Amino acid sequence: MSSSDLIMYEEEFSRIDEELQKLYVQTNAMVVFLVDKNGQLIASAGDTSDIDTTSLASLTAGNIAATGGIARLLGEKEFTILFHEGEKENIHISLIGQRVILVVIFDKRSSLGLVRLRVKKASEAFVKIFSDITSKSEKVKSSDSFDESPFAEISDEDIDNLFK
Repeated sequence: MSSSDLIMYEEEFSRIDEELQKLYVQTNAMVVFLVDKNGQLIASAGDTSDIDTTSLASLTAGNIAATGGIARLLGEKEFTILFHEGEKENIHISLIGQRVILVVIFDKRSSLGLVRLRVKKASEAFVKIFSDITSKSEKVKSSDSFDESPFAEISDEDIDNLFK
């Protein structure tokens, strides 16, 4: 199942949100994000009022993609952890289960060691959650309740006519 076929269920979303909130508190971070590899924000914890979350999510996914290209040039499969240090704020980015990107923004109230430790623990939980989502999606799909996409009968022409 490709990541674009992933269906988010309320129960699993609650688990994701709970895990993000826990990580936010445990790392003393400013904000924590979970982003898919296409750059879509899945969930966040912390104060996002001063952050353009859409741009941050998109740029983070781009950063992972660009770093993936560098990794392949060096003969690596992928670099799963990135860290950027700024004057006031730092950003820790980790790829989780080849599916989602976990972003932790923190300042001097925390440390890289603490963030890395807590992210490692949280990553295990996120891998489990996304594995459960995939299993649930496959069960629903195999039960034939989704024989066809609800958008299957919509053509490109219909979309063009809608926006004219």
